[in-house]
Amino acid sequence: MYPSLGLHILACMTESFDMHPQETASRFLSSCSTVMRGKKLLLEKTLAVLLAGGHLLLEDMPGTGKTTVGRTMAKLLADTVFKRIQFTPDLLPYDITGVDIWDERSREFVFRPGPIFANVVLADEINRTTPKVQSALLEAMAESQVTIGNHTRVLPEPFFVIATQNPVETDGTYPLPEAQKDRFMLLLRPGYPDRESEYSIVRDDPSHKTLPNLDPVCDAGGLAAMKAAAASVHVDDRLLRCTVDLAAALRNHSETLLGVSTRGALMLVAVMRALAFIRGRDYVIDQDIADLSVDAYAHRIRLKGGDMRAGDLVADLTAKELRRIRHD
Repeated sequence: MYPSLGLHILACMTESFDMHPQETASRFLSSCSTVMRGKKLLLEKTLAVLLAGGHLLLEDMPGTGKTTVGRTMAKLLADTVFKRIQFTPDLLPYDITGVDIWDERSREFVFRPGPIFANVVLADEINRTTPKVQSALLEAMAESQVTIGNHTRVLPEPFFVIATQNPVETDGTYPLPEAQKDRFMLLLRPGYPDRESEYSIVRDDPSHKTLPNLDPVCDAGGLAAMKAAAASVHVDDRLLRCTVDLAAALRNHSETLLGVSTRGALMLVAVMRALAFIRGRDYVIDQDIADLSVDAYAHRIRLKGGDMRAGDLVADLTAKELRRIRHD
């Protein structure tokens, strides 16, 4: 019997994980923490999105470390290409995807790839550009490919987008359309650090003094091993049904205009597995759902009275669903 929040789930025991992927995950988080201080849960969830093959949206006020998260993650991955795109109102779609250019010597069009052709892409302040440009990421994030003209080009593996955005209430922002938000596995808000962590950040300035000197802790093979280990994590059928029932409850709620997609439910299960692996388990518990449901579902729904309460609604319904399966 596995201990959790009052829910004891009899899971199928699998062979222990190979120590290398688990140690790699621990080293990854430890190295991240030297730069992003006092943000353990944020870093766990960010790594979980990477291991689950998803993409991450970070939303908060300027200066809360959103860009630093992306730079730190990329720094720790060896043999990968990192590109940063600064989104501005005058950006055009081909500035991201690339474009066919006429070559006078060869007398033919030659493709010039854009910054989307990288392993880790930091889409900085994504909601400061127009929806037309934002949509240039849709195919890339959903299918890891880009279609330009008559040609479809596959993006490199791994392919991980970390997008940052300022709250939509700030000046000069274009809210992301629902189809775009649905491509992001999680939406996280870094928030301000606690007092002691903020003091250490001001004292040591880790984003400028520590980050440039970080050594990679994982190559492509190590990342693939962690992904495989995360994908093999067991999810009890009752927890699978909980994610589906939670999505249904959100769709059918009287305040809901737009509910959670099936893609959202699939992504929640995938990131639950990855988070359980990061926390040293080969099975998911209900605490994993409690920790991730708001981040996975709240940005996917639209409420009649505005979306400010979306997180509270998801949290309330999650608690109800978990209480229900505990008593089954």
